[in-house]
Amino acid sequence: MDVIVTESLTRRYGRRIGIDGVSLSVPEASLFGFLGPNGAGKTTAIRVLLGFLRPTSGRARLFELDCWRDSSRIKAEVGYLPGDLRLHSWMSGDQALRLFGSIRRRDMAGEGRRLAEAFDLDLSVKVRDMSRGMRQKLGLILAMAHRPRLLMLDEPTASLDPLMQDLLRRRLRDLAKTGHTVFFSSHTLSEVEQLCDRVAILREGRLVACSSLQELRRRSRREVTITWKDRAEAAQEPPPCLELQQRDGQTWTCLLAGPVSDLVRWASSRRIEDLNIGHPDLEVLFHRYYQQGAGPS
Repeated sequence: MDVIVTESLTRRYGRRIGIDGVSLSVPEASLFGFLGPNGAGKTTAIRVLLGFLRPTSGRARLFELDCWRDSSRIKAEVGYLPGDLRLHSWMSGDQALRLFGSIRRRDMAGEGRRLAEAFDLDLSVKVRDMSRGMRQKLGLILAMAHRPRLLMLDEPTASLDPLMQDLLRRRLRDLAKTGHTVFFSSHTLSEVEQLCDRVAILREGRLVACSSLQELRRRSRREVTITWKDRAEAAQEPPPCLELQQRDGQTWTCLLAGPVSDLVRWASSRRIEDLNIGHPDLEVLFHRYYQQGAGPS
């Protein structure tokens, strides 16, 4: 089933739009990436889904329950790491696990200690004495220790070193394999691309794409580099199948705007020193989505 379903979900702050008309579905046991530049509305959407904010209009359901009316039931099955994690400075990691366990009415100590060992975190240290990276690890442990059906992570790799980021990705993949769902918010394509199998992209509060990474790769455009034998050839206009990005002496950098066969046919009658067709560039596609007024490639 779909763990998350929204229909025309909208949240406004007076005249300012947080999210506008967002409709998406997140399948169970998936690794779902929620992408967008800073300020796109990702955190607003998460807060509505968790019942921290009431939607202005539209519907949102988790586990087939209404996100606003059934918020307390939903929270029992969700682990959440906010992007602006705040913990009481006087608490140690052990105390935080006991406190969160009592709130959830679950014993989180055993799994919490196993996660702390994996993340190399000393649970006896108080929050006020922790580095930002240590606090981020503790936040992840508190979100994961009760093994929730749905794990919602808002910029979870912030302040983690590369080794800890790799460890987190392995843990999240293991959770998905055992039927848990991961909703992973980020403004960085590379980390979502390494982890997720489906993504939604927000821009200025509106959903501009919701698809599998495989489908996005199919739609992304290839970079083409052409090195000409002389400057006169390099000065000509490109064919319709190429979108010229940069002209540097006798080298063109382009995006493929048509079939490869059209490019090969055109190039066969030109005096070309070298021609390279790169792999589909998701970064180019995502930047186009992020730009105001831009559409998909």
